[in-house]
Amino acid sequence: MRSIIFRSQLKAGLFVNGINNFTSCSNNYKLRRNHTNAPSPLSILSEDEQFFKETVRKFSQDQIAPLIKKMDKEHKIDDELVKKLFENGFMGIEVDAEYGGSGSSFMSSTLTVEEIAKVDPSVSVLVDLQNTLGNNVMSKIGNKEQKEKYLPRLAQDTVSSFCLSEPSSGSDAFALKTTAKKDGDHYYINGTKMWISNSDIAGIFYVFANTDPSKGHKGVTCFIVEREQEGFSVAKKEDKLGMRASGTCVLHFDNVKVHKDNIVGKIGEGYKIAITFLNEGRIGIGAQMVGIAQGCLDHTIPYTLERKQFGSSIFDFQSMQHQIARAVTEVETARLIVYNTARLVDAGLPFIKEAAMAKYYASEVAGKVTSVCIDWMGGVGFTTDYPQEKFYRDCKVGPIYEGTTNMQLSTIAKFIKKEYEQ
Repeated sequence: MRSIIFRSQLKAGLFVNGINNFTSCSNNYKLRRNHTNAPSPLSILSEDEQFFKETVRKFSQDQIAPLIKKMDKEHKIDDELVKKLFENGFMGIEVDAEYGGSGSSFMSSTLTVEEIAKVDPSVSVLVDLQNTLGNNVMSKIGNKEQKEKYLPRLAQDTVSSFCLSEPSSGSDAFALKTTAKKDGDHYYINGTKMWISNSDIAGIFYVFANTDPSKGHKGVTCFIVEREQEGFSVAKKEDKLGMRASGTCVLHFDNVKVHKDNIVGKIGEGYKIAITFLNEGRIGIGAQMVGIAQGCLDHTIPYTLERKQFGSSIFDFQSMQHQIARAVTEVETARLIVYNTARLVDAGLPFIKEAAMAKYYASEVAGKVTSVCIDWMGGVGFTTDYPQEKFYRDCKVGPIYEGTTNMQLSTIAKFIKKEYEQ
């Protein structure tokens, strides 16, 4: 396992953000010096963050880009690529170094998801869920023994999967039917899960089951289930519109025997765990959608500069310039919302409303931008020879998974109501 070593670990000093020293000023205006205690702009990254971003960008171009069409066609992320993601430290970004992780920040996870999504959104799903859900649940909720047993695996070689949704419980997540019946020191899990990402290749599963249905959502408990356990089976992958390389499967539990030591947190606190970490996960989805929109623009704008019509590049037509300017502005706005929310997480500040805003707005922007990019490409944009159609397909899930757009709007509205009632 090779974790990322940051430049700040190799040399002292701060990342220079802004212009600090000028010896002369214009006759018409003066340039104000940056104050050392002034907050940095959201889009200015620290030295560590910039290094992380550049490392992920290079990896994505060199290792992921050549496999995109193959993985999309085969509906599977390449096995060797998964190994390389672990070897380069991208699957254990926030895991402490003592457990084999990179020991970095939530912001670094956000940047990683964004950069990978610019190249292949399907791979970004794998990395996003591993870091924002799987690893963080164990790091923040797991007990000492669980951390020692599972975190090195999660950081170095084992994919995790977050198993909440069921055929009859989507947005109403805690109407789940999967049960866990106690018998001595063990629980027997029975039920079915659906729409479970990463489940085709995962080795560790966080399974939400109700230990006391009479208590409703207060009976929901989180269990660790390993792939090889008797009675547990992974059905075939869904044939999806987009994110085709990212495996999404149905899971079956037939008297799966789980020891009480594999309960994460406390009995009946599963709903709190799910709510807490899905809120963080929504920031990752926001980053993913920003990456998709930016990746699509990066493939499309150069085409508008090269494509000639009536003696001019199509970029030079004013109507095109206005459309492109609007799209780029919306992507940058979405990025700033996502970055701000990630900064709130790292600062330990409230972020639930902002996370809902980030996921909602970034998903909307990704849908609009990928659609107009196909328009700008003309006929070739409607073919599979160019990547715009894949970005368009991949972003469609943004308003659906990890909380639909309507659920995010309801969350935002609740916070707005509280703020104005005070």
